Amino acid sequence: MTDTLALLPLAFPLAAVLLTPLLGALKLHRFAHLPAIIAFASAATVAGVLLSFTADSTAHHASFSTEAITWFSTGLVTADFSVTIDPLSCIMLVTVTFIATWIAIFSAGYMDGDAGTVRFFTVMSLFVFSMCLLVMANNFLLLVAGWEGVGLCSYLLVGYYAAKPSAAAAARKAFLITRLGDAGMLLGIFLLWTAGGYHLDFDGLFRHLAQHPPPAGTMTAACLLLFCGAVGKSAQLPLYVWLPDAMEGPTPVSALIHAATMVTAGVYLLARCAPVFVMSPTAQIIVSLIGGFTALLAAFIALTQHDLKRVMAYSTVSQLGYMFMALGCSGAITPTLAVAAAIFHLFTHAFFKALLFLASGSVMHAMGGVIDIRKFGGLRHVMPITHITFAIGAAALAGLPIFSGFWSKDQILDSLFEASESGPQYSSLYALVFLIAMLTVLLTAFYTFRAYFLTFWGPIRVPPEAGHHAHESPGVMTVPLIVLAFGALFAGLLVEPIGHQFSHFLSRTHELDTANKLYSRQTFHQAIEHPHMNWPLAAVGVLLALGGVAASALLFRRGTEPALPKDLQPLYGLSQNKVYVDEIYYGAVVKPAELLATGLRQFDGFLDSLARLVAFAPRIAAASLRPLQNGLVQFYALSTVLGLIVFISFVVFRVSK
Repeated sequence: MTDTLALLPLAFPLAAVLLTPLLGALKLHRFAHLPAIIAFASAATVAGVLLSFTADSTAHHASFSTEAITWFSTGLVTADFSVTIDPLSCIMLVTVTFIATWIAIFSAGYMDGDAGTVRFFTVMSLFVFSMCLLVMANNFLLLVAGWEGVGLCSYLLVGYYAAKPSAAAAARKAFLITRLGDAGMLLGIFLLWTAGGYHLDFDGLFRHLAQHPPPAGTMTAACLLLFCGAVGKSAQLPLYVWLPDAMEGPTPVSALIHAATMVTAGVYLLARCAPVFVMSPTAQIIVSLIGGFTALLAAFIALTQHDLKRVMAYSTVSQLGYMFMALGCSGAITPTLAVAAAIFHLFTHAFFKALLFLASGSVMHAMGGVIDIRKFGGLRHVMPITHITFAIGAAALAGLPIFSGFWSKDQILDSLFEASESGPQYSSLYALVFLIAMLTVLLTAFYTFRAYFLTFWGPIRVPPEAGHHAHESPGVMTVPLIVLAFGALFAGLLVEPIGHQFSHFLSRTHELDTANKLYSRQTFHQAIEHPHMNWPLAAVGVLLALGGVAASALLFRRGTEPALPKDLQPLYGLSQNKVYVDEIYYGAVVKPAELLATGLRQFDGFLDSLARLVAFAPRIAAASLRPLQNGLVQFYALSTVLGLIVFISFVVFRVSK
């Protein structure tokens, strides 16, 4: 493997960033999508080749790093530009570039005729470049560069319709809330840097921490600060509120953010930093608890939402919670098992969530921009491809057998169950997280198929915005749906259950091997690297999922929502109003901040007036003395004579006295 080959996944999207504006300058807007599609497809091909090389490597740690180029150096800080190709980065690269390719193809049809296509595809290319940089970085500073790059691109794409006030507000909200988490992450990196022998590269830092473990409190603080960044980027409690509002951007943007790029960054960060987190069981259980409560809260809110894209958005928040539940187990079970479960679910989730968002976009495209599921129905008769592919994505999200989500969800449930049985420390809390995960399985199946039945079943209903006639989307939009549907159906089955190839390959990541050794050292248990299928537990999960699907079919198969019993109306209102979290934040944070700002503005006005008064005093004194400096020689002579007379008179008076 050469440095050139390793850098190509970065070079292709970056080339698209430079070429797309050139097409705009040449008035070739109708071809603006081509550089992005070609670049992403090329990057996906190279990522596949890199994955093949890495899988074929005979070394225990299948890792390759490019020659380091000094980015900058000052004092104790030396930042190198170097990327690492290993199993974890290869899996992330393949996922990001492959999914982005089909989203870009879908976007070519979805954004057709839009005046801002050049800007759209330029920022999309920069988005993919930043995400690839993030997952390939072999040091924290380079990771932060990619991390902030995806944050910037999400701001630009969520606020794509800048003239729309709600879109501009959503972009600001996403940018500011994620910055809160980023501030914590930067402090965590600084703490690790000082405790880790002033190393910024992952290999040197983790090796130093393993050989010279800092105090437990330091490690817990560093882990929780790093987790702050993941909470912001991956939309977990309490910073999840930006992600549902990010639906204001074009639907392909939602698919890109939710399936392949920004929200997966936090999961990747914790997976890469497994050697750090395994040294702090307290941080681990906090990660798992926050993931569990986030998954349950988001699933509860999704039960009653009427915006189809918003249902999928809360679903993403919930599924990310599953990933963090698994990542939080790496202090209680073998880190490889916990991280493999989370990354496997990230991989399968990318397929079925991209599929569901693009299928929602197909519906929105056919409905004239309407996405409220109360305003249309029965679309299976007029949009058969969208209907079938959406159903496959829904089945995968619900975790029904054979579909990809079933395998990855079960692996997470098994990890939580094993953690609850691991020993006295935090076992009861892991048992609580496990019960939350099982309850969320039921809710997920219910709200997913509620959206499916209300959209595609019942009599045909088409809103006026669609011209009273719905139609299937063009081939450029349906072909990506079909490809992603195959992934949602078969990806999980092909890469993991048969031989556990996915987990075996991922276990060859150097950081996971280091984490396993630390786990064995702390617990005196031999690290087990490969998962097993817990069929009784899987059967319970399937029964819960089928129960949710059956309840949804019973209530919504006619394509309308039934009347709600009075006893359930308070819960319905609580869910529909998103548990009033935004209102609570407004009352507890935003409004006091506004009042404080108003008070400070008034105080600032007082200080400004005081400063003006101080500055005005010399002007008054100068104005009183200005008449004495009138430039007339006669006046100066008269003043001199009068002054002399006064002086002589004073002297004579003193002498005579």
